[in-house]
Amino acid sequence: MPSTPAAAARLILTSLQEVMAARSSAQAKLNKVVDIIGQSLSSEVCSIYLVREGVLELFATRGLKQDAVHVTRMAMGEGLVGLIATNVETLNLDEAASHPDYAYRPETGEELFHSFAGVPIVRRERAIGVLCVQHVEPRRYEEVEIEALQTVAMVLSELIANAELADDGPVDQREQETGTVVLHGLQLVLGMARGHAVFHQPRVHIEHTMAEDVEAERQRLISAFTKMREQVDRMTGAIDFGMEGEHQEVLETYKMFAYDEGWIRRINEAIDSGLTAEAAIERVQQRTRMRMRQIDDPLLQDRMHDLEDLSNRLLRIVSGQLGTAAQLGLRQDAILIARNLGPAELLEYDRRRLKGVILEEGSLTAHVTIVARAMGVPVLGRVRNIRHQVNEGDLLLMDVAANSLLIRPTADMDEAFENKLHVTQKRRAEFAAMRDLPSVTKDGARVELMVNAGLRDDAQALDMVGADGIGLFRTEFQFLVSATLPQREKQQRLYKDVLDAAGDRPVIFRTVDIGGDKALPYMQRDGEELEDNPAMGWRALRLALDRDGLMKAQARALLEAAAGKVLHIMFPMVSEPWEYEQARTLVEHQREWLVKQRKKVPIAVKYGAMLEVPALAEVLDILLPRLDFLSIGTNDLTQFLFAADRAHPRLAERYDWLSIAIVRFLDRVVRACEVHKVPVGVCGEMGGRTLEAMALIGLGVRRLSITPASVGPVKAMIRSVDVTALQSFMRDLLDSGVVDIRSSLSRWAADEGVELS
Repeated sequence: MPSTPAAAARLILTSLQEVMAARSSAQAKLNKVVDIIGQSLSSEVCSIYLVREGVLELFATRGLKQDAVHVTRMAMGEGLVGLIATNVETLNLDEAASHPDYAYRPETGEELFHSFAGVPIVRRERAIGVLCVQHVEPRRYEEVEIEALQTVAMVLSELIANAELADDGPVDQREQETGTVVLHGLQLVLGMARGHAVFHQPRVHIEHTMAEDVEAERQRLISAFTKMREQVDRMTGAIDFGMEGEHQEVLETYKMFAYDEGWIRRINEAIDSGLTAEAAIERVQQRTRMRMRQIDDPLLQDRMHDLEDLSNRLLRIVSGQLGTAAQLGLRQDAILIARNLGPAELLEYDRRRLKGVILEEGSLTAHVTIVARAMGVPVLGRVRNIRHQVNEGDLLLMDVAANSLLIRPTADMDEAFENKLHVTQKRRAEFAAMRDLPSVTKDGARVELMVNAGLRDDAQALDMVGADGIGLFRTEFQFLVSATLPQREKQQRLYKDVLDAAGDRPVIFRTVDIGGDKALPYMQRDGEELEDNPAMGWRALRLALDRDGLMKAQARALLEAAAGKVLHIMFPMVSEPWEYEQARTLVEHQREWLVKQRKKVPIAVKYGAMLEVPALAEVLDILLPRLDFLSIGTNDLTQFLFAADRAHPRLAERYDWLSIAIVRFLDRVVRACEVHKVPVGVCGEMGGRTLEAMALIGLGVRRLSITPASVGPVKAMIRSVDVTALQSFMRDLLDSGVVDIRSSLSRWAADEGVELS
């Protein structure tokens, strides 16, 4: 019996080569494999299930009743085995029965077992079977043991396919899809696009997994790495955006991964276990995909996506198989479809033909999103099963602002889209003509229209849309796109660039909001566990006050960047007045220190707080006298008020921003600010919608911080409304207790000729 998990893994892989080379039936080999794994891992049970006629059939086992082989069957999605096959993901449980998907099958005799680990047997991106182990005593299997199981699954995939033991149909049924389909996703880069579907990458099919000559495979890998690095150097060196920005930092980080010695070491270790170069790359890539499913923080996910991008490139080189659609060339206006993209892969496409990108994954801070924004390419992300519902060459119509993707539209739909595109372009021209006009109501009330930003490039939007300033600069984006904690000097350069771009217009910097669902690996302490409810966890100001070194460095960077100017600082996630006081004192101490060092400092510092936590509303009488301004963050505030996760698909549309509860809450806050003569603004999606923005103005809000794309429509609304009449109507609505505020406001706006869009 092996003494360590690593020794057990080596024994499994060594024995596997002998089994695969033996002249015996496929069933006999599977029987031998489960015995080897069970003995090596000291697991009482090892079983193999294969997908046959759409269900999972027990095909080989050690430890379960042999009578159950070829008898026990379960549907896809049924039990833990069915869950692994459906989701194509690994499970590692120390107590299987506690899992909600656990299903007891009495004919197998498995009731004595506690631990469970299972990995999918994957072919052509779908599960054709499951390999699992069970143990009497509760324990989690070591990572090296799971990796050994995944390698065995990869080798078994080839054996099972060659022996035709499992269903091996097409990955999807794209060829059967002919009707019109409407899909939705996550708005990543706004814009409209019309083009034909192009799949980014044909799947590289690995023909052979077991190496005949390990050293020869290693040389093939080294040669492929050399070619890949040459490609990356050539590509990143040739790109010219005509401006500086985060996209350049992203490409430098991407290039760093291409030269990561740890990555090549892990692939070499897989080759040492007896895999071919292709199988070794795929083996490490599968491990990367599994880790991506287990993490939530954007930084680590983006780093994993970069490695996936590079793995795909490396796999194509070493196998000599077909490249991406970029290498083949785009022949017509195209919308690119992919599970995900690395930033460098996007840059390979002809920018004259590439009209848009649709991703099954993706996030606002993903590297590909940052590069696409710099390229001006619309992107819609998290469109589920997009690759299973689109045929190559299908006409696609995407409207990111409307969160809409039309697949195979009818002629009428296509014509309507073209008309909307024309109207949108015309409206955009009208908004552009309005750019230099003030955002003043018909009766002369001034409303500040500011934009939300988070990247250096975003500051350019100020001049493009004629905004009054930046009402929310999210400083954490720099932390999310960086592989390490950004140095103070680097932070200072960013803040100074943004202030310089803004000129005389104010920029409100929100101190870093990380932690919780935006956890950074380089900020985690040993022993810290993942939070069950990260949105309401150790994040934002709570974390910053705990890690005061981080906040001191940011405070100094902000103070030095704003030397000779007015600095606006806003603290996020304030729950109680003492948190604000502690944060303000920390910044003031840094300013005093800089003065003693004869450093230049801002001529004034304006301090504000974000009202996102409802508890803060109960102590505004204590806090407001200490504030220079207050900003209401409607996104988080709404989910906290309703105890509803705004990312939950079943709750996303359930709670209306014009709900009577929210409007009354906001009214109470605005009136408290008026009593203390503290300016109050709103920074959140609510302020970017014309009807909701009209309601906020009717409550007395005079500063909105919204997306650049919303400035034009909101300004048009402001210039068409009489705020005196609006405030009177809003007061009547609130006093009457009417439940449906939205309908009442819409009717009033139509009657008064208010321009809504």
